[in-house]
Amino acid sequence: MRNEQQISTSVLVIGTGGSGLRAAIELAEAGTDVLAVGKRPRYDAHTALAAGGINAALGTMDAEDSWQQHAADTIKESYFLADPRTVQVVAEGAARGIEDLERYGMNFARETDGRISQRFFGAHKFRRTAFAGDYTGLEIQRTLIKRAEQLQVPILDTVYITELLTAKGRIFGAYGFDVNDGTGYLIHADAVILAAGGHNRIWRRSSSRRDENTGDSFRLAVQAGARLRDPELVQFHPSGIIEPESDAGTLVSEAARGEGGILTNALGERFMARYDAKRMELSTRDRVALAAYTEIREGRGTENGGVWLDVSHLDREVIMKRLPRVYQTMMELQMLDITEQKMEIAPTAHYSMGGVWVDPLTHATEVPGLYAIGEASSGLHGANRLGGNSLIELLVFGRIVGQHAAQYSASLAAQPRSAQAVTAARTHIAELLGSRGQENVRSLQRAIRDLMTEHAGVVRDEAGLLAGLAKLERIEQRMENVGIHPDIAGYQDLAHAFDLQSAALAARATLEAALERRETRGCHNRSDYPAMDPALQVNLVWSPSTGITREAIPEVPEQIAEQITEVSQEGKLVE
Repeated sequence: MRNEQQISTSVLVIGTGGSGLRAAIELAEAGTDVLAVGKRPRYDAHTALAAGGINAALGTMDAEDSWQQHAADTIKESYFLADPRTVQVVAEGAARGIEDLERYGMNFARETDGRISQRFFGAHKFRRTAFAGDYTGLEIQRTLIKRAEQLQVPILDTVYITELLTAKGRIFGAYGFDVNDGTGYLIHADAVILAAGGHNRIWRRSSSRRDENTGDSFRLAVQAGARLRDPELVQFHPSGIIEPESDAGTLVSEAARGEGGILTNALGERFMARYDAKRMELSTRDRVALAAYTEIREGRGTENGGVWLDVSHLDREVIMKRLPRVYQTMMELQMLDITEQKMEIAPTAHYSMGGVWVDPLTHATEVPGLYAIGEASSGLHGANRLGGNSLIELLVFGRIVGQHAAQYSASLAAQPRSAQAVTAARTHIAELLGSRGQENVRSLQRAIRDLMTEHAGVVRDEAGLLAGLAKLERIEQRMENVGIHPDIAGYQDLAHAFDLQSAALAARATLEAALERRETRGCHNRSDYPAMDPALQVNLVWSPSTGITREAIPEVPEQIAEQITEVSQEGKLVE
């Protein structure tokens, strides 16, 4: 019998990245009891990888900017799949989000007169992206950790949550284990905030690290009775490295193209001329990814299945000043000097634009007491994410969800519990720990990543998606015969087994929704349905019990709709 810790709190936050920490801070500032747990060190959360910047219509550089214009740009870039209500909440609340970061001590880049500096990101009409060098996400994460420590927010960042606990359809906590020593954790909580990321690690090349964004949020929410919205809408970044295999998908910042980088295929052709002769390398993220994918697919890629990105024609001083992170990354991972050598890249799974279904204003799920924020949630990005919006989303909805979770907790006269649910969670872990099957968890994870890359990558079609589902069914059968072997290093093998279950559920949701979306829209390319279908300007909502239902999107308010115009991209990198 393993040891078990029992903890009670008012609100449990699962995930210690930007969204989880911001929610925990809001709760602590309001005097509500909160506990934050994560499966990886808090300083190493995925938020720390975000480079470019954070959006808010502050008007520090362009006084005519407004939240209405920010909302309009977001909706247009979403291919009209974003929920206008969610978009309005984020755009209106963005300035407050920046103020909160300043209050916590965030060091933004500033103009000589002290104003927060803002720059263009693609598809923004005005300069509204605030930044801190090319380490914006890392600075935000550090700032939030510092504030959480000031408030003495308890953070457990070696706890893997395996199940959400429900009684009579309501949340009453969660169960998990310590990834180092296997200690069980029974956590009673009035409310749970899911902030454990998306599912882009289920592709072979991903900008996420090995054990993050494996679909944990999706599995936990669905097993508790929630649904997923638009899981097929996944943004592929055009420039992920190919080697070494252990780091495949690590991003080469789009700043490399923004500063004048050139894309060529194995024949030496500057291939963007075929896809966007006007904007070339400054074209949109989805278009560049599609172009690179097409070149590789049609046999004009490199031997390793990539294309070349070259900045070596730029002055060394420009590279060292403007692209320090790219230079450092390539030197560390490949001993490659980008001032002299070109980089081999390929499209990489980057961002889950769909996620857990949530209320557009409160981010409450359909399960009382359960909320989802950040990449775990859905509603803001639609079929293409506006660069810089993901970081501000964390700040805005972290604050709002913290407030609503506190109110929900305070409103309860009693907390329902279920001994049966707790026993089931314990049994699930015990059965896996007793598994001595022949199947290796890691090899099955790799099989899912291979099938998703082959059948649900940048371009999809009916036959490929059906073949992917058939392969997934065979993998799901093999999952019943896994072997789990904790060792002296800890219980990582058990964590990988739960990651595998999450990946399988997320893959099924993605494949089934991609099959249903018989059109090409934004990031979702169907070669057998190359046109956009007005009838599919809807959200696809999935659950294993009900399958897929179509959900209408509310009309865009007039004050936002009148701002939706074509945005000039002359000389700008389009993200």
